[in-house]
Amino acid sequence: MRARLDEIVIDCHDPARLVRFWAALVGGEPVDREPGWSYVDPPGMPRLAFQAVPEAKATKNRLHLDLSGPAVAAAADEAVGLGATRSGDVVTDAHGSFQVMLDPEGNEFCFVE
Repeated sequence: MRARLDEIVIDCHDPARLVRFWAALVGGEPVDREPGWSYVDPPGMPRLAFQAVPEAKATKNRLHLDLSGPAVAAAADEAVGLGATRSGDVVTDAHGSFQVMLDPEGNEFCFVE
């Protein structure tokens, strides 16, 4: 059997708020399916779903999204304007550049080029 990636589910406290951040960042229309569950279908990406959980985020994510865009610094600036925060500085090495970011609930993601 070969499975297919259908959606990525992110645990959070406020799915309706977080889905709107991600929809503004990656495109698509936010959908609130029921209390505690929201999703967005970004163009060219799997669905991003957000489910309410009672516990707070305590450590680094075991999985994070790497997003490519025009330029790392410009993408980070736009994300900050939407409610994200930078985690450290832009890192550049022989393979390119990346910026670690935190969404409004502290989930890590990166902009890469």
